[in-house]
Amino acid sequence: MSAMGKLTLWGAGTSRTIRAHWAMHELGLTYDKRPIQSRSGETLTAEYTTLNPRQKIPLLQDDDFAIGESAAIVCYLSRTYGKPESSLTPEKPGEFAKWLEWCFFITSELDSTSLYIMRRHTDLKHIYGDAPLAVQSSAEYFLKQLRFVDTALSDGRQHLMGDRFTAADILLMTCLTWSISYKVGVCESARPYMDRISARPAYQQALIANKVPANV
Repeated sequence: MSAMGKLTLWGAGTSRTIRAHWAMHELGLTYDKRPIQSRSGETLTAEYTTLNPRQKIPLLQDDDFAIGESAAIVCYLSRTYGKPESSLTPEKPGEFAKWLEWCFFITSELDSTSLYIMRRHTDLKHIYGDAPLAVQSSAEYFLKQLRFVDTALSDGRQHLMGDRFTAADILLMTCLTWSISYKVGVCESARPYMDRISARPAYQQALIANKVPANV
């Protein structure tokens, strides 16, 4: 575990920003919150563009180091500040490889290839266009890919990596709640899993931290 720098987290209000807030609370870290939102003009300012030329949220500042992408932030925080009892990343090579497989699968197949396509053509259709066929096919693809999750959770494991909670669970839980909000649904084995995960104190704290203040 490294000496803690000054941590600042930019971004709030989305299924991706909550991941970083959640990791902060799982690891017991103190940080400053900058609850800016995407497509509000706040990511386009000169100050923020200097920090993140991609003009996306979330973004983590650790002193003079900055890193974007929600999954990368979660993993960075765990590898930098995690303790043996709180680390969100496995250490053993085989477990680490399986954990990577889960993380890549969730961020690519469930998030960007499915749910974000739906977001583009529903919530953001004024920008990307109305494409009901793309939305429908993305929902069907999500449920098809969720069979991989269903197979894993059906063996009675508590978390994706067995008895241990990891960053992969943060990524999956946010996709499952995102899917429910879009009325796509989830597999039956995911429901007790979600009940377990949502009961975690750090998750409840992250829900609060991820809210956009009323005056923002």
